[in-house]
Amino acid sequence: MASLQQSTTDDGAAAPAANAMRVRIIGGGVAGLTSAHAFARRGARVTLVERRAATGQGCSWYAGGMLAPWCERESAEPIIAELGLESLEYWRSAVPDVPNEGSLVLAPPRDLPDLKRFARRTSGFEWADGGRLAALEPDLGGRFDQGLFFPTEAHLEPRKALAALTRKLVDEHQVTIRYEADGLDDGEAPADVIVDCRGLAARDVLADLRGVKGEMLVLYSREIALARPVRMLHPRIPVYIVPRGDGHFMIGATSIENDERGRVTGRSMLELLGAAYALHPAFGEAEIVEIGADVRPAFPDNIPRLRRRGRTIYLNGLYRHGFLAAPALARRAAALAFDGTACPEVMDEDHREW
Repeated sequence: MASLQQSTTDDGAAAPAANAMRVRIIGGGVAGLTSAHAFARRGARVTLVERRAATGQGCSWYAGGMLAPWCERESAEPIIAELGLESLEYWRSAVPDVPNEGSLVLAPPRDLPDLKRFARRTSGFEWADGGRLAALEPDLGGRFDQGLFFPTEAHLEPRKALAALTRKLVDEHQVTIRYEADGLDDGEAPADVIVDCRGLAARDVLADLRGVKGEMLVLYSREIALARPVRMLHPRIPVYIVPRGDGHFMIGATSIENDERGRVTGRSMLELLGAAYALHPAFGEAEIVEIGADVRPAFPDNIPRLRRRGRTIYLNGLYRHGFLAAPALARRAAALAFDGTACPEVMDEDHREW
């Protein structure tokens, strides 16, 4: 990939230099938007192409928004925690209103062995007894005897965060966004670098991608308040309850090995609602505001990848770690394009070429 001059800009509103690297980002989900930001911060002239009428759609629309690298370590590889710690700091500085209240992991008394197993597989937590839990979440007082508190984690509202990031790209970094368009160089000067963030649609090139469906729902209740996400250990699926403000709670999410977009099963709704009810009976009277599902892209080992083919960098396979991993992957993609820096931890055969 040719070496081009890089503008020495900060994260402000400086325009790209006339001879700046021309970058085309395909896809306006969390991967595409954070990639656009990473390249724009390096002084590139960025165009983002989104086939829908708005950014932040697709899998990003249904995400939980938990920034929980330590919790994810329970079931994910160490690289996910490494990427997550970097991304956690990114979101705190890139968008407003990121609650830094930590997260809780709870289990009914009969499932205390599962809570201990969770603790053995991760770190960065404090054991919390019933009194500590009641101090953290008064509405849960007396309902649980023990839990795990991860004080350095955070969460965000995905739709608001991506809308804020879109505004930042346009207003501060002069990123051009083309909606309802494909990824071709349609009439523009050819891009020096293309960053393909199409998710599962990139299976036309990345044959080893697979789909993992995630289902979620949003409940509304004025009978309970939570300050932070709560994971309820469940015998079949990891279930989390994320406060969205103004009495709204996102309940998610299933992980089903199929490519069915949109269809939500009755069994999944029963399990999600059952977990919410086990956390607090008030959820039994809550209003169901939204039900949704989409298919996440994943590689066989559930680790995201950067792959390079000529002038195209593919950023894909975020699985259920989109907000947790995308900013760190985007920064690595920009380093690969500008500096030729290979990242073997997230690259496969590509890193041997350079």
